[in-house]
Amino acid sequence: MSFTTADGRKLTYRKLGHGPVMVCHPGGPGFSATYFGDLAALWEQHTLIMLNPRGTGGSDRPNDSRAYQIDDYVSDVEQLRQHLGLERMLLLGHSHGGVVAMAYAATFPDRVRRLVLASTLCRFGPDQEAAMRAGIDKRTGQHWAADAIAALEEEQAGHFVSDQELSALVFRELPLYFAHFGAAEAGYLDTLKSETVNADALKLFNQEIFTTFDLRSRLPAITSPTLVITGDEDFICGPICAKEICAGMSGARLVVVGDAGHQVFVEQPQTFHDGVADFLAS
Repeated sequence: MSFTTADGRKLTYRKLGHGPVMVCHPGGPGFSATYFGDLAALWEQHTLIMLNPRGTGGSDRPNDSRAYQIDDYVSDVEQLRQHLGLERMLLLGHSHGGVVAMAYAATFPDRVRRLVLASTLCRFGPDQEAAMRAGIDKRTGQHWAADAIAALEEEQAGHFVSDQELSALVFRELPLYFAHFGAAEAGYLDTLKSETVNADALKLFNQEIFTTFDLRSRLPAITSPTLVITGDEDFICGPICAKEICAGMSGARLVVVGDAGHQVFVEQPQTFHDGVADFLAS
């Protein structure tokens, strides 16, 4: 499904399930919503609108290769809400999508009924970097670790010039994002191999946004009930990031899922499903 934005771009999305509508924004930036799969079967209770952000999954790229700022994504979410005809919506963001969801909920607090922030962060400061390094160190004994760490370092340094080069790096580094990387996790990644990652979006984020953005001052503007959920073994958006988000908001609910990394809805789908469904129903 798709709609046209005010500036003439096509944005596509996938609609799954039945019940109250929840808009779901994936991460990256530069990834489509394909990696959500069925999002731990949350479609059983909700109509999931899984947005393919600008330049991914059939959604047009902006003419300006720098038009991947956080507030550019916020604008697209607001136009999606208007397209869907929703006065208020449930909103879920994962990883970079959680950054977008926080910024959206702070900008349009009256438009969000409930907010789910999954495996995300409100800034990447020294404490978050130390936690990331510790998480990487825990994985160095794995046979795939050296190659994955090298790929991560190349990606973060911007050593790619095309979507194809970036995609090759990303699939080498993704084992780091799981608490345990085995046959099931490799099988999940195989289903995503047709995904083309948007190099423009991720290069801009890595070079200019990742180490400078800070949403802490915007968090108090969020008025919707909020769930912050993450995996205890998420090396990049783990408990230290989740706790900092909760510290900036009034009454946010924190759930740390055991034995899970960044892809918590894949690694512990039942726990993720129950935590989110219970929060949305409460």
